[in-house]
Formats: sequence, C-alpha cells, structure tokens
Amino acid sequence: MGRKGFGAGVMVGALSAWLFGQWIAPAMGRGGESHECIPAEIAADYVHSAIQADRTFYTTDVVERMQMRGTVVASENWRAQGTLPLPAQFLMESALLMRGERNGIRVRLLSNWAINKRNRPSTDFERTGLTEILVNSDRPHTGVITEDGGRYFQAIYPDKAVSQTCVGCHNAHPSSPKKDFKLRDVMGGIVITIPLAAQEGRSE
Repeated sequence: MGRKGFGAGVMVGALSAWLFGQWIAPAMGRGGESHECIPAEIAADYVHSAIQADRTFYTTDVVERMQMRGTVVASENWRAQGTLPLPAQFLMESALLMRGERNGIRVRLLSNWAINKRNRPSTDFERTGLTEILVNSDRPHTGVITEDGGRYFQAIYPDKAVSQTCVGCHNAHPSSPKKDFKLRDVMGGIVITIPLAAQEGRSE
C-alpha cells in the first residue's frame, strides 16, 4: 500500500491547495471585483477538520473493522510487513502528500509522550501549546511564529484518543513514555502551519 494509495491524503492535499489559493490573495470575480480572503485561522480550522475526519474514519471503520474480522492488522512496520499503517502513520503519510502540493501548508504530530522522538516539542511555542491544550482541550493554541526568515500562522489542536485502538497501541508500546492513556484523553497535538506570504519557488 503506497502513499499514492491514500485517497484521504489526496483529498486533504487538494483541500489545502484550494484554501491556499483562496487565502493568500483575494479572488477576482468575473466583473473584476475582489472577494475577501479566508483568514489563516479559518483555513487552519478547515484543514484540521478534514484531517481529523479522515483519520477518525480510517481508525474506526478501516483499522478496527479489519482487525476485528482478522482480515489484516495495522503495524508500525507496515510497508515491510504488508499491513495497514497505524492511524498516526496514516496522518503523516497524508501530510507528506500535502507537502507535495507545494503550497507551504504543513501538518505534523506533536506530543510530550511521543513514541517517535521527532514528534516531541522543540520550540517554546510548541511547549506552551501542548500545556495549553491539555488544560483547554476544546480549542487550539494559535499564534504567529518566525521560521527561516518567514512568518507563519501556527495552530496546535488537541489530538484525542478516538478509539481503544489508539489507547491500546500507545499503552502497550515499549517506547511509550506514558502507559495509562484512556479513551478521549488528549495524547498530544496536531500542528498546522500556514505561511503568511507566498513562498518563493511556488510558481516554479
């Protein structure tokens, strides 16, 4: 199952490309009139909604159903073993497809208890955001950051355990720093980063 096989990832990538076109500059109507841009906060909400819906469906209606029937399992080494990717890996594969659209929008997972050390916080904004969403899990932590000379809107959304599959996998993994997650717990965050200016090379 290759990356190009993930229809949901293609959908998210297409959505992000459309949002970028709507948000980065006002659209012109047939009569030459300009329409309002989509604010970065709203664009991030749209991307997050699509990602969350895709991953929830994949987790509950693909992974759990297939595993209950004994058809196929999800595993960490899914490429080598010919199994399904874990829900977190599904999200990251979708994020890679999205980056291929070259619109500057990035998505990644973030957690204080990440199994993959690359997903642990590395900036003050990320550390503050994770603390904030653990306290207020009904809204994202947002702000503007500077990276490599560019300005970006960044939103960190609570990433909750939507199924027992998520809970069981993390609690049982030997590399997991936390082994007492419960259903609906905030396990970390989903970070969406949107450039506040057109990226160089986008039209190349």
